[in-house]
Amino acid sequence: MFTLMAALEADLRARYEEPQRFHHGQAHIDALLAQWRQGRAGWHDPQAMELAIWFHDAVYQPGAKDNERQSEALLRQALTHCIAAPVVARAARMILATERHAVPADLPTDEAEDIAAFLDMDLSILGAEPATYDAYALAVEREFVPVVGIAAWRAGRAAFLHSALASTTPLFQTEVMREALEDSARANMARELTGLTTG
Repeated sequence: MFTLMAALEADLRARYEEPQRFHHGQAHIDALLAQWRQGRAGWHDPQAMELAIWFHDAVYQPGAKDNERQSEALLRQALTHCIAAPVVARAARMILATERHAVPADLPTDEAEDIAAFLDMDLSILGAEPATYDAYALAVEREFVPVVGIAAWRAGRAAFLHSALASTTPLFQTEVMREALEDSARANMARELTGLTTG
C-alpha cells in the first residue's frame, strides 16, 4: 500500500511539473493543501477533499474541454481499489464540480458544504494581494497564448472577466470567503480587465 501511494504521489508531482503548466502546477496544489490543513477540523470529509486537491488538475492541457473529466477518471482508476468507495466518489464529485465551479444540486448538506469550501479554495488566488494576483494572471496567459494566440486570449479573458464582474452571483460560495476575499477579488479582476481593454 505504502509503495503504491508513494508511486502515485510521484506520478502526480511529475504531472504538475509538465512544461505547459505555469499556474496549474505544484505550487497551486501546495497552496490548496495549506488551506486544507488550516481548515481541516471544519471539513466533513477531509480525506475526500485532500484527494480532490491532489487530483483536480492532474490532467491539464490549456484549452481542452475535458480536463476535469480526465482528472476525475484518473482519480477513480488510481484509487478505486485502495481507498473506500464513498470517499473516492465524493472526491470525484468535487473534481467534476470544478467544470462550472458550482455546487451540484441535491447533495447532502455536509457534502455540499465541503464542495463549496473546495471550490472557494481553488479560486482564492483571485482575492490575493495585487502582486500575487498579477503573477497568477500572467501565468494563466502563458498557458493559453501558445494554444490560442495573444489576440484570442486577450478577447476571451476580457469577456470572462467582464461577465464575472457583471454577474450578481458572488464569486465565492461560502460566507467566510465572500467576507474575506470577494471585494479584493473583484478589484483585482477589474484591474486586469482594464489592462486588457486599454493596454
